[in-house]
Amino acid sequence: MSADRLAQLQQAIDKRSAEQLLRTPVTLQHYNGRLLSVAGTPYLNFSGNDYLGLATEPEVLQAYADGARDFGAGSTGSPLVTGQHQVHARLCDTLCDWLGTEQVMLFSSGFAANQTMLQTLAQKADTLVLDKLSHASLIDGALHSDAVLKRFAHNDIAQLEMILQQTAQPLVVTEGIFSMDGDSPNLRTMQALCQQFNAPLLLDDAHGLGVTGPDGKGSAAAQGIAATELFCLMANFGKALGVGGAFIGGSKTVIDYLTQFGRHYVYSTALSPALCAAVIKSIELCRSQQWRRDKLQSNIALFRHLAEDLALLKSESAIQGVVLGSSERALAVSQQLKAAGFWLSAIRSPTVPKGSERLRITLSAQHTEYDIKQLVQQLRQLI
Repeated sequence: MSADRLAQLQQAIDKRSAEQLLRTPVTLQHYNGRLLSVAGTPYLNFSGNDYLGLATEPEVLQAYADGARDFGAGSTGSPLVTGQHQVHARLCDTLCDWLGTEQVMLFSSGFAANQTMLQTLAQKADTLVLDKLSHASLIDGALHSDAVLKRFAHNDIAQLEMILQQTAQPLVVTEGIFSMDGDSPNLRTMQALCQQFNAPLLLDDAHGLGVTGPDGKGSAAAQGIAATELFCLMANFGKALGVGGAFIGGSKTVIDYLTQFGRHYVYSTALSPALCAAVIKSIELCRSQQWRRDKLQSNIALFRHLAEDLALLKSESAIQGVVLGSSERALAVSQQLKAAGFWLSAIRSPTVPKGSERLRITLSAQHTEYDIKQLVQQLRQLI
């Protein structure tokens, strides 16, 4: 029986390989924001999410080291047993002060936070209404909840309204910046619609936190929406803040409820205290160093200006997509770029729908004008 099962698994792997969809982990030898090295070869990095260049910021690294010295490397337990340290509480207070949310709770990853948010808050009589391009963590969370799942066409407010008119107990879920297309919904209109139909609005702002809004408060703040107008806000520390982990923010009632019934939170080891110390420093720099967001926006504008003839997806964010239409072509162009010294991964199905395979270009405040000009020159030659 075990031989038959292994053969089935190998068959699935072989099928994915034949379809040019096989995923293979890559081991970096060195990472420094705009530069990385693999197997002794240096590359310009246009695939990371370190939008503000904080992952290698010396002050953040020192805070990490000091946190390990002062609090230990690991938390040693669930936050409800022995895992909640003073530095965890400091990070929660820092987030509340920064974002204006009443209370927050911490998670090991955005995936765990999103699953907790949807699985725990959605009840059997509810309907979770998700954008069609929602992240896998949101889709999985909805599928494993007790609620019914409905999806509306990407950023289609009219279709969302039609669904809300026909749904008794809806909860609306969207993202501040979509991870593959790099675009954003009209959150102000969506929030007004949710108020009209008494539907809580839950926002995943993984790619918006730190890079948009006043002081980097994120996508909702950028559109004039206070954190208290959202039922739940999820974001993580592994994108613009350059570290790792995630949080959910909401009212005291919502967070208290998640503390009691959120299984990912109750039964998981708490975040490393040292990591929390690094995130606190990263938030401090994110808030005080506006030049990082200004440089990122300048790089985005430069890239879109230079690459306007490349049929880019509509995006004003650090995520810029060039759809190539097949896994074979996306892989071929990605390999040619690597041969020219650019690390730019192909994004294939099922991460994106079939026929929309693409290059997902991510820009950072650390990129120079020369980096961007060289990339566009290579893209134009290959595409």
